[in-house]
Amino acid sequence: MTAGDWRATLAPKLGGSVLSLDWRGQPVFRPTPDGASDILETACFPLVPYANRIADGRFVFEGRPVQLPVLDRFAPHAIHGEGWLSSWTVESHAPTEVEMTMDWAGQPDGWPWRWFARQSVSLSSEGLQIGLSVTNTGEDTMPAGLGLHPYFHRYPDSRLTLPAKEVWITDARQIPERLAPAAEVADWSNGVDLADAPFVDHAYAGWSGEAFLNGGGRYVTLTAVAAARWSQVYMPVDADFCCVEPVTHRPDAHNAPLGEGDGLVGLKPSETHSLSIKIGAVQLS
Repeated sequence: MTAGDWRATLAPKLGGSVLSLDWRGQPVFRPTPDGASDILETACFPLVPYANRIADGRFVFEGRPVQLPVLDRFAPHAIHGEGWLSSWTVESHAPTEVEMTMDWAGQPDGWPWRWFARQSVSLSSEGLQIGLSVTNTGEDTMPAGLGLHPYFHRYPDSRLTLPAKEVWITDARQIPERLAPAAEVADWSNGVDLADAPFVDHAYAGWSGEAFLNGGGRYVTLTAVAAARWSQVYMPVDADFCCVEPVTHRPDAHNAPLGEGDGLVGLKPSETHSLSIKIGAVQLS
């Protein structure tokens, strides 16, 4: 897809992923290697019907015990839902927009609820927009959450600004155990040079819904709808990318204490839960 100074490539059959996003010939998302078949090498992919980790792949919802399959590389936890591991169907496509869907029938040895997801990816002269939704197509209320997992290209002088008040501190198994002031891990509110940043793989709470990444002579903006009150920041040291993931609930929300306000939605039959983001860029003088 091409619009103005923007160009994007998609791979619906590879987890409904975005393979590349460029602005004025330079990468905004980390580009996918040619011939890659691993979803974790792509530039962005959808998280549905939940985001991030569920401890040991187990939880109980409205009295119903659930045991999810676990990938070896993330054992012992389940992660990111089913959408990123599945092929999506292209429903419509145009020079600047692609709409794809996925229909989950439910599995007795996995996610037991039925759902239908829709993802719309579009380009304009102002940038990229992704809309993601999940609809409960079953007969029982199901827990639901959404997220998007973009890998932003990282320059030597990149600097991230992400206004958020608190961060979830994780235990030795990478499961959240307590909320703390953002500075206990890294406070991005006033900007941090990525060259000086520690390793981070944490969920930030009280997020404003905006993030800014400047470097390489441009200023990239990420804006998410209000439903995304959390942002998972994944910041490996010395990597060529950083992840700022808008999500609608905190990790392991399925096992959160009752009444916490963890963001997980009890989606009734025929109800829909939605998330959208916009990516833009400005040239710096």
